[in-house]
Amino acid sequence: MMSRRGFLGTTAGLASVSAVSGRVQAASIPEAPSTTTTTMQPPLVPSSGPDYQPVVTLNGWTLPWRMNGGWKEFHLVAEPVVREFAPGMNVHLWGYNGQSPGPTIEAVEGDKVRIFVTNKLPEHTTIHWHGVILPNGMDGTGGLTQPHIPPDKTFVYEFELKESGSFMYHPHSDEMVQTAMGLMGMFVVHPSDPKLYRADRDFVLVMNAYDIDPGTYLPKVSEMTKFNMWTWNSRVFPGIDPLPVRLGDRVRVRMGNLSMTNHPIHIHGHHFSVTCTDGGWVPESARWPESTIDIPVGTIRAGEFSADNPGDWPFHCHKTHHAMNAMGHDVRNFIGAAEKSDLVNAVRKLAPGYMPMGSSGMAMMGEMGMPAPDNTLPMMTGSGQFGPIEMGGMFTVMKIREGLAANDYKDPGPYKNPEGTVAYEVDAPQSEAPRQNIQKETNNRPR
Repeated sequence: MMSRRGFLGTTAGLASVSAVSGRVQAASIPEAPSTTTTTMQPPLVPSSGPDYQPVVTLNGWTLPWRMNGGWKEFHLVAEPVVREFAPGMNVHLWGYNGQSPGPTIEAVEGDKVRIFVTNKLPEHTTIHWHGVILPNGMDGTGGLTQPHIPPDKTFVYEFELKESGSFMYHPHSDEMVQTAMGLMGMFVVHPSDPKLYRADRDFVLVMNAYDIDPGTYLPKVSEMTKFNMWTWNSRVFPGIDPLPVRLGDRVRVRMGNLSMTNHPIHIHGHHFSVTCTDGGWVPESARWPESTIDIPVGTIRAGEFSADNPGDWPFHCHKTHHAMNAMGHDVRNFIGAAEKSDLVNAVRKLAPGYMPMGSSGMAMMGEMGMPAPDNTLPMMTGSGQFGPIEMGGMFTVMKIREGLAANDYKDPGPYKNPEGTVAYEVDAPQSEAPRQNIQKETNNRPR
C-alpha cells in the first residue's frame, strides 16, 4: 500500500544544499511515498495551479508532491525491490519508492522542482534527468557534474522546468548495472497552456529487457544481447495492464526505451503518429501516420491517435521474440520432425505417441500448461474469449469502448462484437482444391 503520511504537510524550512544531512536539515525533507502494488493507479488530478490532463502509468503510479515556498518538492528513494513480472514470477530488482520502474514524476512547464534522492542501495548512485534542460550541476552524471550519492545519504536536485515534453530519469552512476537492475522512471512535463497538446487519455510506460535464468530471481546485469524477458514497466503479458479508452478519445501513449535494442511498437485497428520525443513536441507539419512506431534505444516516442474504432485491439512490440516470455536461445528447430525423423520413430517405440516439442510450431505451448521451473513463466500465455492469445512480453490490449467515464480506467472486460463481424469457419471440400501452376504457364508462354 502507498504511504503518504504527512507528505502534503508544510515544513519549517528549505533544503537547498547538494547533500542533506543532520537533524535540522533532515526535518525539512518530505516523506517518500511508497507502494508495491502492480495495479495501475488512478491519475493524480491537480488540485491547484495550472490545469492539465494527468498521465496514467501502466502498472504504476504518479509520485505525489508538496508545495514549499514556490517549489514543488518530490522525494525518491533508490532501494532494492521485488517486482512481480506477472503472476507466478517475482524478480529482485533495484527501483524507487518500492517499485521498478519508479513512480512517474509529473509537473508543469515553468515549475520550480526540488527532488530529494535518498540512496538505500549497497553502492553509490545518481539520477540523470534524461532530456530535461537544466543547469550543468543538476544533470546527474556522477564524477563529472556532481559527486556520487553514497549509500544512506540524501542529495537534492533543484531546477526550473523550461520546456514541456516527455522525459525519463535513470542513474549515471555504474549505469550498466543499475539500469539493468531496473532503476528508471518517466518524467512528464505538461505545457503551461492547458489547451496545448492536450489528450483525453495519456498513458506512460518505459521499456527494459532482462536475462533471468528459469528458477532464479536476479537478472544477469552483464548481458548485452541474449535477453529473455521483454518488459513494459517491468511487467510482461499477461501481467501488463490493458489500456481502457473511451470511444472517440484522443489517446497518447508515451513510451521510453531503456533496453539494449529498438522496439517497433504496433497498434491494431488504428494509425497513430509521433507527436512528442525526449527532445520536445513534433510540429504538426512534420508528423505522418503509422501503424508501427520504431523506438530507438535511449529515446522516447509519444504515439497519438483518435480512438474511433471500438474493440479489443492488440498493442505490442513487432519483434516477434519480444512478444514472448522466458525466450530461450539456440533452440533446435523440430518443425516437421514428428513424421520424418528416424530419431522420433525410435523414441516412439519406447514411448508411443511421443512428439518432439515444437514439431508443429510453438502454439501448443500456449495451451498445454506444461510444467516449468519455479519462478518463471510460459513463453506464450494469456487467454481471451476465443481461446489462447499465445503472446507474452511486450504485449497488451487497447480496449476501446463507448460510454466509459472520463477518468474510468477499470478493465471493461471482453469486447462484444456486433453480430456478423467475427471471422468464421466455412464448409469446404476435404480434398485439396485445384490450383493453377502459374510458374509453369508463365514458362510456356511464346517468346
